[in-house]
Order: sequence, then structure tokens, then C-alpha cells
Amino acid sequence: MLQGLRTIVYYVGDLSVAKEWYKKVFQIEPYFDEPYYVGYNVGGYELGLNPDDSGFSNGNHSITYWGVKDIKETFARFVELDVEIHEQPNNVGGSIWVGSIFDPFGNVIGLIENPEFSL
Repeated sequence: MLQGLRTIVYYVGDLSVAKEWYKKVFQIEPYFDEPYYVGYNVGGYELGLNPDDSGFSNGNHSITYWGVKDIKETFARFVELDVEIHEQPNNVGGSIWVGSIFDPFGNVIGLIENPEFSL
């Protein structure tokens, strides 16, 4: 079901400040730059910045996303297993879908369907 690590998203609050900081740290320009999301390709993996940090607390501002082939099928399986949903699957542009669940210990596990991803 899981295909491997794909993406980490940091929820940053101030997108313009975060974008400049990460540009300096990684010494690269974002390949995707919109008011709702900024994406960097770092060694073939996605580093995303999301300005909506309202659901996060200090020290808890990120989600690591595991690749899945079919997010709707994967979520249906998690519902059967009575897993608590953190964020229902939603389209974030093009053919890319993300969603997340809680593990039994309160950790958020992100899931991403991104047919464009390749190492």
C-alpha cells in the first residue's frame, strides 16, 4: 500500500519569510510558488511550505507524506481499520492528492498520491 517517502510539508505561518529562509538554506529557488504553497525539489524529494499553521502547535509544524498509488482506496482501508482521520483526502493541484491520519500514538501520518513523482 505505501510506496515510500515522498514529501515533507512544514506549516510556517509567514510564507514570505519562510520562503526566503529556505531559499538561503538550500540555495535553490522553489519550483512551485503560490500564495497557498511553495514547493522545492531537494534531491528528488519535495519540501513544501504551507502558510496555514492554524492546526499546529510549536514544535509540531510538519507532516511527512508517504506515497500511495490510490489515496481513495488507501483511505477506505484505513476507515475499515477504524483509524482516526486527521485530514480527508483533498486535491492540491493537478493530479496530486493529500490526506492524513493519526496513528494510535497521536502522530500524524501523511499520505500523498502523486503520479508525477519519480526519483
